[in-house]
Amino acid sequence: MLTYDNALYENGYRYIAGVDEAGRGPLAGPVVAAAVILNPDITICGINDSKKLSESRREKLYKEIQSFATAWSVGIVSHEIIDRINILQASLEAMKLAILKLPTEPNLIIIDGKYLPNINLPMKALPKGDTLSQSIAAASIMAKVTRDDIMRQLDNIYPNYGFAKNKGYPTVQHLAALNKFGPCEIHRKTFSPVVQRVFQLEIKKKE
Repeated sequence: MLTYDNALYENGYRYIAGVDEAGRGPLAGPVVAAAVILNPDITICGINDSKKLSESRREKLYKEIQSFATAWSVGIVSHEIIDRINILQASLEAMKLAILKLPTEPNLIIIDGKYLPNINLPMKALPKGDTLSQSIAAASIMAKVTRDDIMRQLDNIYPNYGFAKNKGYPTVQHLAALNKFGPCEIHRKTFSPVVQRVFQLEIKKKE
């Protein structure tokens, strides 16, 4: 991961913003993106794609990135907007919000994936970027930890669905709860398993 970012530093880019999101696949809750500008003079050991790290390791790295990164920010887009504009566009909007909130303007933005948000700044799409770039991997950690914390808080409001554990992803337990209780306010009403459950409830009402 250092190899990719170091090549950019050697080409004169000092402020490289890595951008990634968390929460495209869940049935409930927001999508969260993060933008991180690492300090090339400070090495944070262990940064990796957030999916490859344990929860405790992610949280430790989250604090280190907070402390030692040149700049970082997050963008959050709600389930209502996801339903209105679709998850891809909502993810790009969350990325845009995160980038615009950075206190330091980046020289270059590298985005995980193949789609770019609509911002007039130098950007590069990097498929599988969270496994190639340390900056993007750092953003994946910040986005994941931020979103997980949001879902734990929402679990206190909607305790029937196990959000603290499943984070809104379609686990067996979550699908069983959705079938038993129906969707709650923060479920994404345009996602297939939720749509099916809403349809079933409408049929029952008519019987």
